[in-house]
Amino acid sequence: MVVAEDAWAGESSSKSDRPNIVLMIADDMNWDDCGAYGHPAIRTPHIDQLANEGLLFRHAYLTTNSCSPSRASLITGRYPHNTGAEQLHWPIPSGVSTIAEQLGRLGYYTAAAGKWHMGDAVRDHFDRVYEASTAGFVLPSGKNGEPAKMLAKQPSGCEDWTRALDDRKRDQPFFLWLAALDPHREYTAGALEPPHRRSDVIVPPYLPDTPDVREDLRLYYDEIGRLDSYVGEVMAKLDEENVADNTLVLFISDNGRPFPRDKTTLYDGGIRTPWIVRWPRHVRPRQSTNALVSSVDIASTFLEIAGGDPDSLPNDGVSFASMLKDPTLSHREYAFAEDHWHDYEDHARCVLDGRFKLIRNDYVDLPSTPSADAGRGLTWQEMLRLHKVGGLNEAQQACFRVPRAKWELYDLQRDPAELLNRADDPAYASVRSRLSDALRNWSDQTGDFLPSRRTPDEFDRVTGEPDHTVRKRPRPSKSEMFGTDGPY
Repeated sequence: MVVAEDAWAGESSSKSDRPNIVLMIADDMNWDDCGAYGHPAIRTPHIDQLANEGLLFRHAYLTTNSCSPSRASLITGRYPHNTGAEQLHWPIPSGVSTIAEQLGRLGYYTAAAGKWHMGDAVRDHFDRVYEASTAGFVLPSGKNGEPAKMLAKQPSGCEDWTRALDDRKRDQPFFLWLAALDPHREYTAGALEPPHRRSDVIVPPYLPDTPDVREDLRLYYDEIGRLDSYVGEVMAKLDEENVADNTLVLFISDNGRPFPRDKTTLYDGGIRTPWIVRWPRHVRPRQSTNALVSSVDIASTFLEIAGGDPDSLPNDGVSFASMLKDPTLSHREYAFAEDHWHDYEDHARCVLDGRFKLIRNDYVDLPSTPSADAGRGLTWQEMLRLHKVGGLNEAQQACFRVPRAKWELYDLQRDPAELLNRADDPAYASVRSRLSDALRNWSDQTGDFLPSRRTPDEFDRVTGEPDHTVRKRPRPSKSEMFGTDGPY
């Protein structure tokens, strides 16, 4: 369906009145780790102001739990298994269309600043790319036998955000893809002044509450605070240049908190995201919605509000543009997410309806090992120590458990930490049946598949140290590894 050009362009259908679009992407930030979503201690005044001036989504989900696959899904509007880039560090294949390319065809100036992580084939879909150092998310080789660290020259990854706005062409509407490195590991002191305190930290029940864990989380909080300051700079620049009124700003994260049982899992700590829309011309302030949305819907939504045809981009999403004017509308019955190789092999799927979540683990013989960067962090090292002496409770042992359950079912309303698996509970039998049918139908409709062979781990599952007999940088593409960009 072709959307009328002036449907979202304001009173006039001229290109000058089309809305500007700014997408800000945090790197590894949990959905509720900011004041807008109720955290009492993390200092995020600018993110909170975004929510106060716009629409906050309480049930927003990503299509995957991993950095580059999430970005590939966002920019293409496809589920990860349809992007050809579903594993960490796989580049988007050539010939794949993106939202940036389509907006460019509609007359938009397009720029990306910060973390790139999508390969070279889609670089020319943007007019300008200001790329942050890959050292902030790709472990380099250690020098002189020293342990390698992921420390970028631009530690936040947001340093060029306002530059991208300043350098734009003034006679075109603009689309900015602003991608942070914050709060991705590695963590060092000095990210925020004054720093958060250990007493500010809220430790999730699946992590042990010890000084080292609190320190790890405190440093993570500081990077969120630093990210928030750059959000404020962008908003101030939009005001300064008198374009804020007709600029849609969407703030999200690419996946959840980089801690055990969060990032790289299909629990809410891996796939649920903050999602705030500010657009003064069309979105009323101080609103929230309980409607279920998925990141696969963002591309088609941007095309619709830009006056284009959402179907001009082959995508798996459904535009939520109508919700921006009426947040009482519902959107999705179900959201779906995927788990693929991220440093370590894994494969799983989940479906949720906002109240219940069903997870299918396909490699039950493998433990739910956290990402390698988290594995080198204070929290995992503390958990390894406590595990050896029997110091972890049942919930905190989840990352060590083998075999895993094939199916996991959680009542997110009664059990928000997802600690009690209801998959075999007769009281939830009808819920499990309904969700498993939805997952099966989605798999059939989107061409999902189980790989015919497994991908080797690149890091030690205990120490997080790289296995250089397997690990190569840059990482080969899916086509180079398996001879195809599709099922393998």
